[in-house]
Amino acid sequence: MKKTPLFIFVLLVALVVVAFSLGPAYIERDMNRVSPHTNYVVSEQAKTLHASLLIGDWHADSALWDRDLSKQYDYGHVDIPRMQQGNMALQMFTTVTKSPADQNYDSNQTSARDNITALVVVQGWPIKTWNSLTERAIFQAEKIHDLARRNGDNFMLIQSQTDLDSFLQRRALNQSLIGGLLGTEGSHALDGNLDNIQRLYDKGFRMMSLQHFFDNKLGGSLHGVSGLGLTDFGRQAVMQMLALDIMIDVSHSSESVVRDTLALSDQPLLVSHTGFQGHCQSARNISDLLMQDIAEQGGLIAIGFWDGAVCDNTPKAVAAAITYGIQLVGAGHVALGSDFDGSITPGFDVSELVAITHELLESGVTEPQIRQVMGENMVRFLQKNLPKH
Repeated sequence: MKKTPLFIFVLLVALVVVAFSLGPAYIERDMNRVSPHTNYVVSEQAKTLHASLLIGDWHADSALWDRDLSKQYDYGHVDIPRMQQGNMALQMFTTVTKSPADQNYDSNQTSARDNITALVVVQGWPIKTWNSLTERAIFQAEKIHDLARRNGDNFMLIQSQTDLDSFLQRRALNQSLIGGLLGTEGSHALDGNLDNIQRLYDKGFRMMSLQHFFDNKLGGSLHGVSGLGLTDFGRQAVMQMLALDIMIDVSHSSESVVRDTLALSDQPLLVSHTGFQGHCQSARNISDLLMQDIAEQGGLIAIGFWDGAVCDNTPKAVAAAITYGIQLVGAGHVALGSDFDGSITPGFDVSELVAITHELLESGVTEPQIRQVMGENMVRFLQKNLPKH
C-alpha cells in the first residue's frame, strides 16, 4: 500500500517533466501554423530581382516562443536559416507581454485573463517574469542579445544609426547576415511606470507600440472598449519616447490615440503590421484617411501577411494590399509587417518571400517600387529615426 503514493508522486513528476519539455513545441505548432500549400509558381525574373533586394520586416513575435532562432524548425514562421533562404535582411523582433483570453478585433476587456502568463510558466521563464510585463519584455530582448553573441557571423543587433551603417557595410560582403531590432507589442510593457521607458531603451528597445488588444494606461486600443485617446500618462510616455528617439508604433491603437499622437509627435509614426480598410474592410484596420495622415507626416505603413489584415493569407493577397497602399499613400510609405510568429496562420513562412516579389511583378508594380516596399523604405526610416550612436 505504501508504494501507491510513491508511484502517484513519480507519475505526477513525470507528467510535469513531459509538459514542460514537450508542451511549448506542441503549443506553438498549434498557434503558429502555415496554411498547407503547394510550391508557389515564381518567375525567373522574380527570382533574379528578389535575390538583389534588401528586405526588411517590421513585426515578428518570434522571441516569445521556446525556439533557438539560430536553428531551422519545421514549425513557426521565422528562424535564421529560413530568413537566409528568403533573403531577409532586417527584422524587428517585437515582444509580446500580455494578450487577453478570447481576444478579438472588436472588444476586449483590460481585466480579461491573460494568455501569456500560462505560456511564460510552461516555457520555464524566470519567476520574475510571471508578474511583471516589463520583465517579460526584457527576457525576450535578452534572447535576441544572446542570439547576436552566439551567432555573430549570421546575426547582428542594431541599436543606432552607427550600427545600421556597420550592418549595411557587412551585409554588402555577406548576404547571409541578418540585422535585428527590438520593439514592444504594446506599452503595457511599462508596468505603468514611466521610468521603464529608459530601462527598456537601455536593453535595446528602439520601437514601442502604444497599445495591443486592450485599453491600457496610455489610452484606448483599437480593440478595447473605451475608444479613448491618449491619457495624461500616455502623453508623458510619448514625449519621453520621442526624447530618446524611440520610434512609435500605433498598429493597435484607437483612432483617437493615433490622432493625438500625430498631433503630439514631431517624428513620423509607424504602423508595424496592418492592412488598409479600403482594401480589406476589417476591424483590424484603421481608416484610409488616417493612413494618409500618417503618410503625410512621413510615416510608414507595414502590410501584414494574415487574413485579418489583408482578407486572405496568400502572397497574392499581400501583393494586392501593397498595390492598394502604393496607390493610396505612395510607394515611399509602404513596407512589410508580417506578424510572423504572432499566433497567425499565413500562407507561407519567411523562406518563401520570393512569392510576394513574384505577385508584385504580376500586379504591375515597378522594380523600383518593389525595392522600396520590400526594404528600402525600412532602411531609410531607420537611418532617419534611430538614435545616432
